[in-house]
Amino acid sequence: MIRIRGLTKRYGANTVLDAIDLDIEAGERVVIIGPSGTGKSTLLRCVNYLDRPDIGVIRIGDLTVDAAKARPAEILALRRRTAFVFQNYSLFANRTARENITEALITVQGKSREEADARADAILLDIGLADRANAYPAALSGGQQQRIGIGRAMALDAGLMLIDEPTSALDPEWVGEVLDLMRRVAERRQTMLIVTHEMQFAREIADRVIFMDGGRIVEQGPPAQLFDAPRDKRTESFLRRVR
Repeated sequence: MIRIRGLTKRYGANTVLDAIDLDIEAGERVVIIGPSGTGKSTLLRCVNYLDRPDIGVIRIGDLTVDAAKARPAEILALRRRTAFVFQNYSLFANRTARENITEALITVQGKSREEADARADAILLDIGLADRANAYPAALSGGQQQRIGIGRAMALDAGLMLIDEPTSALDPEWVGEVLDLMRRVAERRQTMLIVTHEMQFAREIADRVIFMDGGRIVEQGPPAQLFDAPRDKRTESFLRRVR
């Protein structure tokens, strides 16, 4: 169970997240949609303290972190329970595909090199890139790099996977392979919080869809309800434009 209460992030006078409350059940796939600049990515980044929220409480399992008094050890513990998939891959350019997966296993989880290599090789086989284990990011396509990014998150076995617009930096020809991999991960009941502009993908994968605007949750519900019969006029207007 993930519980977020009052999560607020400001940049100067600009409130990017405005007292967000959100609960996510174990195994639930929650997808966030909405216009650009409305705080979707910031929400994900604040959940694992890539960006530090100004106010708010985040609870994952038995761990509770309060932004008002969060200590480094608590933030590290929170990050160990989350895994982040970045929209621009964020792979280490000087590490092979295997090493990009093993890095966090060794430095964050304390696994031995042998354990980490075995886990990485199993993940590479799972995502269809076993033959690219020793390739560097520059030798990989955008789709392959993003699959490595997703594989890195999979390897951590985190309680919550945070996925930030995973196809936004891809050429159209690579989008399908990344979405297919995410569908397979979702089928394993991995708890996921996903930001995406792929509306059909959101409809297919989500247990619940959230529409955000102006740093707030405007509306949320099952995909069929939110996409086919939105209750809020702002949601209806947005969906009309993106269809």
